Amino acid sequence: MHQWMLKITVYAERLLEDLDLLDWPDGLKEMQRHWIGKSEGADIIFDIKDSDNTFTVFTTRPDTLFGATYCVLAPEHPLVSEITHPDAASAVNAYVTEAVNKSDLQKTGVFTGAYAINPCNNAPIPIWVADYVLMTYGTGAIMAVPGHDERDHEFASAFGISIVEVIKDGVCVNSDFLNGLRVAEAKEKMIAWLECEGRGTRQVQYRLRDWLFSRQRYWGEPFPLAHLEDGTIVQLPDEELPVELPPIDAYKPTEDGKPPLARADEEWLKVRLPDGRIATRETNIMPQWAGSCWYYLRFLDAHNTEAPFDTALEQYWMPVDLYMGGAEHAVLHLLYARFWHKVLYDSGLVSTQEPFQGLVNQGTILVQLEKMSKSRFNVINPDDVIDRYGADAIRLYLLFIGPVTASTPWQDAGVEGVYRFLQRVWRLVIDEDSGELSEKLTDAAGTTESELWRELHKTIKQVTEDTESIDKMNTAISQMMIFVNTATQTKTLPKETLKIFLHLLAPYAPHIAQELWHRLSEAGFIAHEQWPTHDEAVLTSATVTIIAQVNGKLRNRLQLPADATNKEIEEAALADERVQRFIEGKPIRKVIVVPNRNLINIVV
Repeated sequence: MHQWMLKITVYAERLLEDLDLLDWPDGLKEMQRHWIGKSEGADIIFDIKDSDNTFTVFTTRPDTLFGATYCVLAPEHPLVSEITHPDAASAVNAYVTEAVNKSDLQKTGVFTGAYAINPCNNAPIPIWVADYVLMTYGTGAIMAVPGHDERDHEFASAFGISIVEVIKDGVCVNSDFLNGLRVAEAKEKMIAWLECEGRGTRQVQYRLRDWLFSRQRYWGEPFPLAHLEDGTIVQLPDEELPVELPPIDAYKPTEDGKPPLARADEEWLKVRLPDGRIATRETNIMPQWAGSCWYYLRFLDAHNTEAPFDTALEQYWMPVDLYMGGAEHAVLHLLYARFWHKVLYDSGLVSTQEPFQGLVNQGTILVQLEKMSKSRFNVINPDDVIDRYGADAIRLYLLFIGPVTASTPWQDAGVEGVYRFLQRVWRLVIDEDSGELSEKLTDAAGTTESELWRELHKTIKQVTEDTESIDKMNTAISQMMIFVNTATQTKTLPKETLKIFLHLLAPYAPHIAQELWHRLSEAGFIAHEQWPTHDEAVLTSATVTIIAQVNGKLRNRLQLPADATNKEIEEAALADERVQRFIEGKPIRKVIVVPNRNLINIVV
């Protein structure tokens, strides 16, 4: 079949080099590097003894050429039939027939009866055919160095082929003009020698292959191309775009094997070009990648009917700040999208060389220590959780159970705990009995409750920093819980303070934050309001409020210097008159000071 290919190999080096520009996990970058598979070395030409034929091998270790004691051709290599000695023809033909019809590699082989000439020492070395050499990789031929390659050593040992050591402790031995050189220097000297002697050239190869971009099915984007009778392929004029799928009688190939679109009637298949010529539409369609490689650009301007996207919008928004997705996309979607974007960049259609600047691989939710999966029948239906606890609760729980990148177990009790936290937030504003605004609310300035005001600014700082770092959203929620605990214990609740807190909560629990925003007589969307900033001076105030507890119960609030030591906090608490009334001469079993919580608990 004649099929369309995208020449991604032209971009192999740029796809490798530009990985250094990206804020991606190192492991994912390495997966792309491995998939592209850059190999630097040399193409080496081997003459065939008593023949005018030659073949070329690619090796990343030209420094080991003196140790090459045999060569191997892939079973499909075109030279196999030409060079095989008549005495070996029967065995070789049988082996080739068997090898090309099996899918597993057995590391078996057969001697062709022919010899290659090692170009560095003119030694004749046997040429074998073996299934562990693939025609689809490299040149379909290798030089085997059994002294320094496990696979080659295993093969040579099995068939009695000589094994020569040419590297010892990182230094060349038994290698004539390379002796005494370390590997890196020896590589360079051997490549220079090969090029000087006309026996080889420096070469870079990539495992990456060009991208097959044709599909023989119905659903997909048709190619905007057409074929003329003389074989010329032309682009359809703009007025023919977009090409829409035609109605057909069956979603299957034609009887003579053409793609399903070939079933369309002549009115669709035949198209008149502006110059009057009649052409036949391309009937292959594009794969799903045709859309997924640039969807992020269409998101910028989804309703534009004149262009894929507006240039000004692209320049404003791109590149994508954060892409969140699984590592399973590393060598397909993410690599293809990078290639596609670079083609658009070279065409002057986008302003950035890369589409996704930052990337995070999210963790998975586990059920009974297994990944949640439909195939394992262990999926938690989010609709059931939402019906019981609301969308905010499940959203907040998923962010609270651990860093975004971590895999964590699902626990129903955890959802219940987050739901209770949201209920406490609700009760800060709404009276539980009357359903009206809480009587604790006041129009006084936030600074009138100094302890709460300080906790608010601490919360602003931590939530802002943790949210921007992506992988600390769980600790941002923890700090919001601390704030709510503090707010619950105050005598009054300034509306100013609560409104600022709702800003912080809104990205995490948008529905309850928006509702309480309106209940506090604010209009519009809270998401459109300016994000709050903390005041460092508030955080470094001269005094702080220390919660003094006896056996876990609040007994007083102490105003102490912000830099008070644990010993000074303990002495102040034990000397406090109200605290002493609850100790009443009882023996003190333990004193627990929690500085970051501004709390001391005396256990009697």
